[in-house]
Amino acid sequence: MVSLSQKRPVYVIGVGMHPYQFASDTLFIEMGLTAVRAALDDAGVAFPEVESAFIGCTGIGMAAGRIMFNHLGSTGLACTQVENASASGSSAFQQAVIEVAAGRRDVSIAVGVDKYGDQVRAAGKEHVARLSDTATIPLVKYALMAEYLKKEKGLSAEDLAMVASKNHTNASKNPFAQFRKPRTVEQVLSSTLVAGTTTSLMCCPRGEGAAAAIVASEDAIRRLGIAGSRPIRVTASALQSEMPQVGREIPSVTLAQRVAEQVYDEAGISAADLDCVELHDAFAIEEILYTETFGLAPKGAGQKFLQDGSSAIGGRCCVNSSGGLIGQGHPLGPTGLGQIHEITRQLRGENGVRQQPDARIGMAHMIGLGSISIAHILQRD
Repeated sequence: MVSLSQKRPVYVIGVGMHPYQFASDTLFIEMGLTAVRAALDDAGVAFPEVESAFIGCTGIGMAAGRIMFNHLGSTGLACTQVENASASGSSAFQQAVIEVAAGRRDVSIAVGVDKYGDQVRAAGKEHVARLSDTATIPLVKYALMAEYLKKEKGLSAEDLAMVASKNHTNASKNPFAQFRKPRTVEQVLSSTLVAGTTTSLMCCPRGEGAAAAIVASEDAIRRLGIAGSRPIRVTASALQSEMPQVGREIPSVTLAQRVAEQVYDEAGISAADLDCVELHDAFAIEEILYTETFGLAPKGAGQKFLQDGSSAIGGRCCVNSSGGLIGQGHPLGPTGLGQIHEITRQLRGENGVRQQPDARIGMAHMIGLGSISIAHILQRD
C-alpha cells in the first residue's frame, strides 16, 4: 500500500462553512456557495485556480456540484460527486487529497453540502431482507451498546450525559453549530428518552448545511504566494469497511481502531501526539468508546478521560471542540468537512474561545453507514 508520505506533500490552504441548521427553505446552492466562497477567501485564491472538485452529499440528487459551480463560472474544472453516507464529506476530502498527492492536479476543493432529503437507502430500494425493523437503525444499535457497556465498563447515565454536556457547551461558542445553547448534565438527563436510557440530548440532530476545504501542492502554494504558516499538511488518510464480528467485539469499534492504527503509522505518530480530535459522536456512548479505541485513554478508562477534563478544551487532547455531531450537528454530506474546518483552525491557532493551546497535530474521524470508517491526520509544520 502506498501512503501519503510516499507521495508529494498536500496542504489544506482554505476552509469555509455555512452554519448547520434545521430543515429550511434555504437552497443547497446558497449553502454550498457560502462555504466555497469562504474557503476561497480564506485561501486567498480565485476560483479559476481550482482545477478539480469533489462534492460529498447524500440527499440532494444528481449533478449537485456542477449546478452549484455554474454560479462561479464554467472553468472546465473536473467535477466528481461522492456519496458515502455520513462519511461523504470525509471521502470527498480524501479524493481531493489523493488527486493532489498523485500529481494530477495542484489545487482541488472538497465540498460537503446537504439538505434534509428523504435519505432512502439502496438496500430499501432492493427490498433486501432484514433481521428486524430496528436492525439497521443506528439509534437502536448505539442505545443497546450503551446499555451493554454500562454493565461491562461500569458506565453510568451521568457519564454519557457529561459527553453531551461538554459538546453542547463547546457548540454554544461555535457560530457554525446547529445547537448553540450550553446544557448541564442534569438538563441532558432530563431530556426526552428516545431509546433505553439514551435521551434526545445524547443524540446528534439531523439538519442541513455546507463545508469546504481547498487542498494544494507545495508548487501551487509558492505560485499563489500563500503565507508559509497558514497551510496545514495532510499527513495521512485511510478508509476501511467492516469485517465479520469475532467473539464479543463490536465490529464498528474494531473497524475504527484499524483505521486509527493505519493513519498513525502513515503519519509516523502515536495517540500521545494528538492535540485535538474531531470524532464521530452521533450518540454520546461513541465518544467514550472511541477515546479508548484511539488510544487516548486506556481500555476501560474512557469515562475517566472525560471526567478529569483530559478531553476538554485545554485538556490533554481536546475532543470535539466544535461541539461534535451532538452539538455542531450532523447534516451528513458536510459533516466530515466540518471536522476538517475545525481542526485546520485549531492548528492555525485561529479558533478563538475554543482554541486548544499550542495545537500541532489533529485527527478527524467519521463512521459511515455500512459500516465504513475514515480518518485523516492534519499537522502544522
